[in-house]
Order: sequence, then C-alpha cells, then structure tokens
Amino acid sequence: MGHKFRFGIQISRADSAAEWVAKARQIEDLGYSTLFMPDHFNDQFAPVPALMAAADATSTLRLGTMVLDNDYRHPLVLAKEMATLDVLSGGRLELGLGAGWMRTDYEQSGIPYDRPGVRIRRFEEGLQIIKGLFADGPFSYTGAFYNITNHDALPKPVQKPHPPILVGGGGRRVLSIAAREADIVGVNFSLAEGEVNPVVAATGTAAATREKVAWIREAAGGRLDDIEFNVTVFVTIVTDDREAMAERVAGGFGFGPDEVKETPHVLIGTAEQITEDLERRREEFGFSYVVLSGDVFEAMAPVVKRLAGT
Repeated sequence: MGHKFRFGIQISRADSAAEWVAKARQIEDLGYSTLFMPDHFNDQFAPVPALMAAADATSTLRLGTMVLDNDYRHPLVLAKEMATLDVLSGGRLELGLGAGWMRTDYEQSGIPYDRPGVRIRRFEEGLQIIKGLFADGPFSYTGAFYNITNHDALPKPVQKPHPPILVGGGGRRVLSIAAREADIVGVNFSLAEGEVNPVVAATGTAAATREKVAWIREAAGGRLDDIEFNVTVFVTIVTDDREAMAERVAGGFGFGPDEVKETPHVLIGTAEQITEDLERRREEFGFSYVVLSGDVFEAMAPVVKRLAGT
C-alpha cells in the first residue's frame, strides 16, 4: 500500500507535570510521530488537557486519542474541543474515535452500557456529526440519537478537510465503518466482552488479524490505498532471549509461544529481530503505523531510528 513507517507511543499519566512534559519532549526527540492517550475513567490523565500540555511542550509531536469513547461526550462538545486542540497545537491532532467497550467505565459512571449494536449506531451518528461540524458553514443533522440544528461550529480545525480520523476495532462492523470513513484504521482485539480476558486475547492472533484485514479491504473499495493501517503493540520487550521471553508472555495470552511471536500486538526480541518482524507485518497486513504501549520509547528508539520514514 506504499505507506512509510511511523511510530506512536501510548501513555496515560505521569507523577507530575514536569515528568509529563519531559516524556513528551523525549518521545519527540527520539523520532516518534505521535503521543497517544486512551480514554477511561481509571487512573489516567484526562486526555484533552494532557494532550494540550504535551502540545505546549513540543513543536512537531502529533497528538492522538486512542480512542475517545463516543458515549462520554456529546459529539458537538467533542467537535469543539478537538477543533480547539487542533488550532492551539498548530494542526497536530489525530482524532481517534470509538463506540466504547470497557464495562467498568460505564458501571462506575452510571452511563448506560447499551448492547454493542446500539453503541455502534450511536457512534456512527457521532462520527458523521463531527465530520459535519468540522466542515465550513452551518451544519444540521437529524438522527435516532442526536439532533443538530444549523450550528456553525467554531473554531474550525487547522487541518483540512479535518484532522486525520482514526477508527479502530476488532469486529467486522466497526472495521467496515472504519474502512469507509477513517483516514487511519486501527486493527485491534475484539473487545465485545467488555473486559480484557482470555476470550479477548484469542482474537489477536495472526490468523484472526488476517481475517480482520480482509474485512477492511472488502469494505474499503476504491479508497484502500489511501488508508493508513495502524496496530497497537501492547507488549514490547527488547531482549536477547526471544524464545524464553515468548514462553513467559504466552501464559498471559492463553496461547503458545510461537503464536505470541506472530501476533501483531506483541514485539519480542533484539532490535534486529523486531525490525524484521515489523517489516514482515507491513508486507502481510499493511501495518505501517505502529503504536507502542507504555514507557518503552527508549528501548525501541533504535528500531524507530532505523524504520521511521522508510
């Protein structure tokens, strides 16, 4: 598909403002494209102010959401917040949106945890509203969940026609929406369980990923070449003992060490082995935009230096 490698880091908190700023600057200095933040009600920073602080501390680092839950904010409110963030960062926002999945967020907040089909339909409406509000001029929308009347959302984003939109998922319906609507498609585990458990882990194998990529290609049609394929790596271990570490990690996933080494959500090995794995996965799955989870940015810096932009 011709997309060059770029890398992001997903982090969620720090012990102080100074530490957060230092992390953002280091991530930028090491050649990463984007700092991503999740969106949950557990022990993490709120994404919007934290991303703005990272923007103020950096000059080229892009700012991503991985991903904002449509149910937590009205889409008109979210569009205004995201447009403001894009303006104040000088056009560095990458807007990740999703239908929501973590059951405990809903239980603790009292937000109704509707069945997946309802959440996905509501998310589809929210996505259309945000795109409409980002466009020039007043926008109206009448749907099953939202109604917008002649609203000219200001400010408008710096990036045109809108900031890059990332939609990720692990089920056919969401990935098909992503293939039709998003600039960046994130291939993830299937999170219909509402929590991370062995059933979810089994949906992240290489075989399952091949099926997901096939769904995306089918739904994308003529826009396939324009889509940037994204994957989040949740376990990254730079080590000289790949086999022993894969054996240790396998227990947490519930499948064998060979499958652990093949899943695109895990990277284990020397810098050279990891580089080869990433090149192979881009060739097979199209994954050129790799997001690493946690404070692994220093350990992975040699790989980023070698692959970013190639």
